[in-house]
This record gives sequence, C-alpha cells and structure tokens, in this order.
Amino acid sequence: MPHGLLLLNLGTPDEPTTPAVRRYLREFLGDPRVIDINPIGRWMLLNLIILPRRPAKSAHAYQQIWDPKRGSPLMYHSQDLTAGVAAALGDGWKVELVMRYGNPSIASGLAAMKAANVDKLIVLPLFPQFAMSSTETAVERVTELARGHSGLPTPEFVPAFFDDAGFLDAFAAVGAPAIAAARPDHVLFSFHGLPVRQIKKTDVTGSHCFSSETCCDTLASKNCYRAQCFHTARALAARLGLAADGYTVGFQSRLGRTPWIQPYTDILLDELAAKGKKRLAVMCPAFVADCLETVEEIGMRAKAQFTAAGGEELVLIPSLNSSPAWIEAVAAIARRHAEVKRLAVVSGA
Repeated sequence: MPHGLLLLNLGTPDEPTTPAVRRYLREFLGDPRVIDINPIGRWMLLNLIILPRRPAKSAHAYQQIWDPKRGSPLMYHSQDLTAGVAAALGDGWKVELVMRYGNPSIASGLAAMKAANVDKLIVLPLFPQFAMSSTETAVERVTELARGHSGLPTPEFVPAFFDDAGFLDAFAAVGAPAIAAARPDHVLFSFHGLPVRQIKKTDVTGSHCFSSETCCDTLASKNCYRAQCFHTARALAARLGLAADGYTVGFQSRLGRTPWIQPYTDILLDELAAKGKKRLAVMCPAFVADCLETVEEIGMRAKAQFTAAGGEELVLIPSLNSSPAWIEAVAAIARRHAEVKRLAVVSGA
C-alpha cells in the first residue's frame, strides 16, 4: 500500500469573474479563524460590506494575472509542484493537491487517498510560517473531514517549516540569481500580514508577544507568526550574503482599521524611496507559489508605488513555485516525516 501525501494550499477562485470571486471570498472570509470576531459582527462585515464591494475589484486584479490556458498562478504552480513531487517520491506514494477553500477540495483529496488504500496519510500545509488563519484552519478542516472516512489513516500533519533547511536553501537557490540579475541596492522581505490580535492568541506565555521592540528576535512564543517570519528572513539573508543594513522585513495585505503587525510593506516602500534606494528587490517568503499577493500586489501595485515615490525599479523575485530545489525539499520533508513516524512506532515511542 502506498503512503499518501496531501499538499494543501489556501485556494483560488475558479474563474477571474465577480461571481466566482464572490463564492470564493464567502467561503474564505466566512471562516471564523480568518475573520476572528463575534459571529454577528463577522456576518455583517462579510455580507454588508465585503461581498457587495470587494469581489468586482478582486476579479479585476485576478484578470491581470490569469493565464488564458492554465488559469490562476497559484493553481498551476501548485499543480506543477504536485506532479514534480509525485515523480520524485515514486510509485510508493500517492500525492494529491487540495485547497483549503475552493477546488480541488479537501474532501476530494481524502476520497482519492481512501480509494488508493494508503497506509499512511501525511498532510503538508504549504504555509511556511504558522498562523491560525492558514495552518490552524487547514489542520482543523482536514481532521474534521477525515473523521467521515472510515478506514482512512489518521492524518499526520507536517508542522510549519519556516526554519527547514531545504525550504530555505530552495528559496536561496531561486533568489540568488534573480537578485544578481536585478542588481538591487536593497532587498525587502515582504510577508503576508495578520491582525495583532491573532498573534496574541498564539502566545502561550500570555505576556511575550509585543512586550518589547525585540520580542521577535527569538522564538520564545513557539507559534508566533511574526517571530517565525523574522527568523526566515534572517536565515535567507545569511544564505544570500546580505548585510544587516542591506535588507528590511515588512508585512503586506493589511485590511481594515484594527492594528496589524508592523512594519507595513506599503509604508516601507515610500520610506525606502525617500532614503534614496533606487533599485529594490522584493522576496515574499510566506508564499511558496506565486499568486495574487505576489504577482499583482507586489509585482504591479507595489512597483507602481515605489517608482511614484522616487524609486527607479522594483523587481519581484519569483517564489519557489515548482523549482527543482523546492520539489526535492518537499519530497525530503515527506520522506523524513514518514521515517520519523515509522521509527517512533518501531521503538514504541
């Protein structure tokens, strides 16, 4: 019997149209771990403010990046990764791609695993850093749906891999030649932002997060998304040979009026231009596949903002996508996770 590997990403609309985006956003933003406010407030925000206004704007953004043959970049890069990992792992594995929201659904992936009669079910949420609005909701949903499949092995989840050497080496392998070609005078590591309240909810100490300006210099709060992002940035900077003053960390995609984690990418763009930075390279290590947040938000909108503020060029460094080093890193993560579990069983741990 083969081992099963579910590669789980966030999701994307089926089409770059307003109705399709509205369906996607309803499922995505209706998740209480994404908009983590009281149910009545979430319903009102979603149905009275977001869904009447945002789908048309988002559909236009998707149209800017949509491939006429292959569709959403997130989808086709994830499909290519899945095919590459399946080839790397070989016949002893069943590899499926699923999305937390939209298609291919988690339910369809679990059904495929059951049909293949897998003897082990490893789930790799493709989110390098832990967040309740990505990793946690993915784990909960897979666990919930797996209960409805009698005979399916209990899912085994790969934890956040923000410090995995294979992940970091793969990003450096993609980034180094792109940075050399771009010849930037500064590098910006831009991660997806989160509300401050969500970071505080993961602080098991109850007192560490945001207690000082240097609280994220360590991983004292194990599941702190912000600290994990800074750890990833420092590790990549070291691999890329960047001096401490040669890079900056920012957080993008903030929404609403509640406080989000800082520094904000959009503010940093203006500040870097004002400091005389002319050529800026941007890496987005919270995303393993290029998507709306990288190609459109950074590659188009951030580029326009930076040049309008006085910069000369902003270059988006490609994400990992289906690069050979990333395919091998994912295969290695799967093999290692399966082996660790096997040894634990053999030893009686």
